[in-house]
Amino acid sequence: MLLGLGTGSTAAHLVRALGQSVRNGLSVQAIPTSEETRALATAEGIELVAPAETTRIDLVIDGADEVDARKDLMKGGGGALLREKIIASSGTRMIVIADSTKKVSQLGKFPLPVEIDRFSWPLTIQKIRKVLEENDLGGVNLSLRPGPREAGGGVFRSDGGNYIVDISCGRIPDARQLDTALQGVPGVIETGLFIDMADIVIFGTDDSVEIID
Repeated sequence: MLLGLGTGSTAAHLVRALGQSVRNGLSVQAIPTSEETRALATAEGIELVAPAETTRIDLVIDGADEVDARKDLMKGGGGALLREKIIASSGTRMIVIADSTKKVSQLGKFPLPVEIDRFSWPLTIQKIRKVLEENDLGGVNLSLRPGPREAGGGVFRSDGGNYIVDISCGRIPDARQLDTALQGVPGVIETGLFIDMADIVIFGTDDSVEIID
């Protein structure tokens, strides 16, 4: 199989477990969704491939920052939302793995990441604010994601060199509508709303597993 490997702390557990299975004889290839996952998968001995126009990704496995009852997701806390969505949208199936604290009744408590181009980024934020007001989210806090302190601070840049704006919505009344509206803003590259992408969600609890299929 060809797997899409997600990014983040939960996905890292998957990559390590997959590496152990590979060392035990499992034959798979994978496409990583970030440089972080690429480095970990390489260290684990997982064969990585570069996608071609004829590539068929059999299964994508990734984590999430929030999951609602419709299996819609909030992702991007690790800053890899663009690459994660490219791979998620290209997979035949997608499984989301998360701990039970990520299960929510409504998306929005976790800040919504929006990846934007660095060119004239204040103008893009102006337009994002207007979209938020039109979607009953006026007055919420927007902030450019800061870079890691160990890297000297500054502004965070994604693997593609873009900025990320984190939007503290508190709640998102209509995630699909907001995603569509934000996608229409010139300068917005991608949002952290993953709508109708997950086929199965597996929640880990302290003593059991809950599966939403």
